[in-house]
Amino acid sequence: MCELFIDADPALWASHTRSFRMDGMVTSVRLEELFWRTLETIGARDDLTVPQLLHRLYNESLDAGHDVGNFTSFLRVCCLRYLELQKSGYVPDSAHVALSSLPARDILALEKRDRAQRRSRMT
Repeated sequence: MCELFIDADPALWASHTRSFRMDGMVTSVRLEELFWRTLETIGARDDLTVPQLLHRLYNESLDAGHDVGNFTSFLRVCCLRYLELQKSGYVPDSAHVALSSLPARDILALEKRDRAQRRSRMT
């Protein structure tokens, strides 16, 4: 099993720092290549560059009252969540479907319902 991970291309876990402007200030984020690729994929679905996506994620998180003190961790979780939502069928695989066009509240409700059903089957 571990061979799938340890024998993967080492470039995937190479860290890179990218700098971008957010609200007039230069901000730097250091992530592994695979996370940068995933952010590019997420952004491309809504015709956003990575800096535009990061700016939107940051501002919408603040608007929702979240503390984004560890923005890099938040971005890693966003990437994993995106892949999990696709795997679970809540988000279509097609890159032609903009994420902003999806009914987020409905998806979150379905996800919550499905999680509760799984828990009840385990007890």
